[in-house]
Amino acid sequence: MTLASLKSSRNSSIDKLLNAAQSLNEPVERKGPDERIWKPTVDKSGNGYAVLRFLPAPEGEDLPFVRYWDHFFQNKSTGLYYVEKSLTTLGQKDPVGEMNSKLWNAGGEGSPERDQARDQKRRLHYVSNIYVVSDSQAPENEGKVFLYKYGQKIYEKLMQAMQPEFPDDEPVNPFDMWEGADFKLKIRNVGGWRNYDAAQFASPSALADDDDKLDTIYSQVHSLAEFTDPSSFKSYEELKVQLNNVLGENPDMSTQQREDLSITAESAPMKTVEAVSAEPVQDTSGSDDDDDDTMSYFSKLANED
Repeated sequence: MTLASLKSSRNSSIDKLLNAAQSLNEPVERKGPDERIWKPTVDKSGNGYAVLRFLPAPEGEDLPFVRYWDHFFQNKSTGLYYVEKSLTTLGQKDPVGEMNSKLWNAGGEGSPERDQARDQKRRLHYVSNIYVVSDSQAPENEGKVFLYKYGQKIYEKLMQAMQPEFPDDEPVNPFDMWEGADFKLKIRNVGGWRNYDAAQFASPSALADDDDKLDTIYSQVHSLAEFTDPSSFKSYEELKVQLNNVLGENPDMSTQQREDLSITAESAPMKTVEAVSAEPVQDTSGSDDDDDDTMSYFSKLANED
């Protein structure tokens, strides 16, 4: 801006400043839950039931599922949360992974360092499109297409359907709309943990009687590419700054930055665990964690410098 244009526009400067100041005082818009994502509902006893149909890969995409890792943990000293996707999804180094490697190698079993590494471990997620056949706890979801985030246990059931253990069992493609099968999602409270062992596929059948209805259903599937798109991940440097902020290692962090970290935690899904027989019952977000992956991951860390 030249001095002449600055002089000519000076009469509007006060209004601009006042408008800008007012916008700073407006409440920060907090993102609500992603309405594209279906989550199972459990009753007061921690049990739940729904019938789902896994859908084929979206047009132009190769697979009907994607896999990614993230981190979700709270630093008890600062009270702040770290809620970020892990660059290990892309085969890149991640600052939390590097920190966990140092912590794991610094202490023996039962040490505070290894406990911290476990608390900060990455969480495994799979995402697919599903058609909700039955959802008695939320019948408004029936007959609709959603994204569904699930963990290793359910992923294994998908793989077992395609690669049955016994030779007299016919392989089934659970993502096929004609010859696939409904998935009976049965959630039980076992010893205070959410258990998926009873979940199973029904006999193969077409999702609908005519292709016109199938075409309508398929036209509603959501792209899965966004979950692993590199542009949806923060850079290593950005994640490092975020991690330092949460750990209290950035003394210059402003009050607004602290508030932003708190908002991020409030709008993010709660930390949950889904393993062969493990997920906190009180946690119903559907975000999952894989203990088998975690142990192999930490074993790898133990061999790193």
